Amino acid sequence: MIENPVKQRLAAGERVYGTMVFEFFSPGLPQIAKVAGAEFVVFDMEHTAIDLDTIKQQVAYCRGLALPPYVRVPATDYHFIAHALDAGALGIMVPMVETREQAEFVVSCTRYPPAGRRGAAFGFAHDDYTGGDVPAKIAAADARTLVMAQIETERGLANVDAIAAVPGVDVLFLGHFDLSNFLGIPGQFTHPRFLAAIDEIVAAANRHGKTAGMLATDLAWGRDYLARGFRMIAYGVDHLLYQKALADGIAALRDA
Repeated sequence: MIENPVKQRLAAGERVYGTMVFEFFSPGLPQIAKVAGAEFVVFDMEHTAIDLDTIKQQVAYCRGLALPPYVRVPATDYHFIAHALDAGALGIMVPMVETREQAEFVVSCTRYPPAGRRGAAFGFAHDDYTGGDVPAKIAAADARTLVMAQIETERGLANVDAIAAVPGVDVLFLGHFDLSNFLGIPGQFTHPRFLAAIDEIVAAANRHGKTAGMLATDLAWGRDYLARGFRMIAYGVDHLLYQKALADGIAALRDA
């Protein structure tokens, strides 16, 4: 079973840096991200039109790169979570986790019995189509799977401490746009209420030995949130990085 070094490093209190993919699901994308220095990649299924077959292909492209592939599933649903893991994802991000009970359900979908309710199929993509001792595979799969619960509603924020306390939840991942929307301050990321909310998320993560994670769309934001205690940073949105680089280049040529 492939290991998940990002989970191990986060558990040791280290910082990790990767990226999120929303648009460029190409065969070369994982290698490009790896060469750029990414330590993980999150493939988004919540705000994109991709299907499970695309996820399975992207996960396969990550194989052998020491680049852990994670998937943001569309909703808190067993089939989304279990299918992403069976396709080979080493972790899942679940949007709008709002209660301890939801967090417990999410974790249960990622664990085999007796710890959870994940259905068993071995010799498939998630275990690299290999044979081997099934109990050992179950133990390895349970241990390696990274669970990221997104805190992005006022209800999730109110219950963030209870969510962080759930065994098996590894990361409290900020959903910045949705959280600002639900707090009634859409897009106001420097509003005192929003800044207080992210401090609550970091504090809850620290109290329970978990990690606070976020998507940084620029360097200034990423540096600020590192200073605030976030340790898992997904830098950039693939198509926006391309769009900005292209716009800057075209503008420079026009000015020349």
